[in-house]
Amino acid sequence: MRDPFALPRQLRRAALLALLALLAACAPLPPRNPLATWVPSPNHDIRRPVLIVLHYTQQQSVQQSLDTLRTANSGGPVSSHYLIGADGHIYQLVSDQLRAWHGGPGHWGTITDINSASIGIELDNDGATPFAQPQIDSLLRLLTDLTDRLRIPRTQVIGHQDFAPTRKDDPGPLFPWPRLAAAGFGRWPQGVLADPPAGFDPWMALGLVGYPLEDRAAAVRAFHHHYRSMQGDTLDAEDLRILYNLAQQIESSGDGN
Repeated sequence: MRDPFALPRQLRRAALLALLALLAACAPLPPRNPLATWVPSPNHDIRRPVLIVLHYTQQQSVQQSLDTLRTANSGGPVSSHYLIGADGHIYQLVSDQLRAWHGGPGHWGTITDINSASIGIELDNDGATPFAQPQIDSLLRLLTDLTDRLRIPRTQVIGHQDFAPTRKDDPGPLFPWPRLAAAGFGRWPQGVLADPPAGFDPWMALGLVGYPLEDRAAAVRAFHHHYRSMQGDTLDAEDLRILYNLAQQIESSGDGN
């Protein structure tokens, strides 16, 4: 038996089309300058990050960090694209295509506006505790997704301290960079570490990797945290072997920052 209250098919279709038209009309339009005539071109793209920056929260819980990343800390409003809890849960706070406020001043190689060029990932860690295994597992999954989907080079994964060594020390000497390197992320020494030849300039190599050299002691501290999981602000023979190895990789690949 036909339902007397059912709308005819044509009427239902018309109502659906009207609803879709209404929704389209309500969708925000891209910003247009009222001083100019709009002549749209298809030749454009969204913001394309080329770097991934890792942080630790230095707070006591995911909820505290979520609150901070949606409001402010002592220095003003802050955010990141992602936060990963110690249990491995991944939270997204800012779209990949938008500029999160996670980096601040600093530079990595030729990249001088870190926030505009990067994805920021915060790790729920107080800075004094080893990073949890589920957290690193989730980080590796997220790095795989981001580098594949956004076409970010896998070598372009660094820590906050790497590009801002005078201000920051995260993710710190406890962060497992070798685990990331084993999965193919970040720049890491490869093969046998040979002694550099006479005339090798370690500072030029450190700058070639990406480190800012305005404060060389701070740059070495960041390098030690990243590559040797230790403290110290002077270069030794092992540092020179690592830097020579990294410099050779960069020069042979031609993919310096």
